Amino acid sequence: MDLIERLIIRSRRRSPWLYHVNTGACNGCDIELVACLTPRYDVEQLGIRLEGSPRHADILVISGPVTYNSLEALQTVYAQVLEPKVVVAIGSCPASGNVFAGSPLIAGPLERYVPVDVYVPGCPPRPDAIISGIARAIDLLAAQPVRRLKEVAE
Repeated sequence: MDLIERLIIRSRRRSPWLYHVNTGACNGCDIELVACLTPRYDVEQLGIRLEGSPRHADILVISGPVTYNSLEALQTVYAQVLEPKVVVAIGSCPASGNVFAGSPLIAGPLERYVPVDVYVPGCPPRPDAIISGIARAIDLLAAQPVRRLKEVAE
């Protein structure tokens, strides 16, 4: 492993950027995710930050049941996150639909449309559980092989 590969692996561990997508949630999970950024939990000191564009993100964080109204936007955002990427589903809604299951507006569980790497259970999950899930995602991200620019161009 050369110097560039070691630098890429280290930067994946030290400064993962998140992009958050709400696919129809009640905002309970969103509030807990934002709480992770407050001075009490302060994940930004670890290099973790919310990014404004999916093209700059390493980890896609999704909350809420997948509604038919948000399905196309979700798939567009997922395609915009560059490889390697990891998907974290926050709360019970992405996994099962929770209280919204069976609604004619719900398209179904998230994994039907986007591959999910880490689930953070709860309704809503506590910020420390969300941070733990993001830490697992960081480990998965760092374990993915490094692709060279030459490989990407081919």
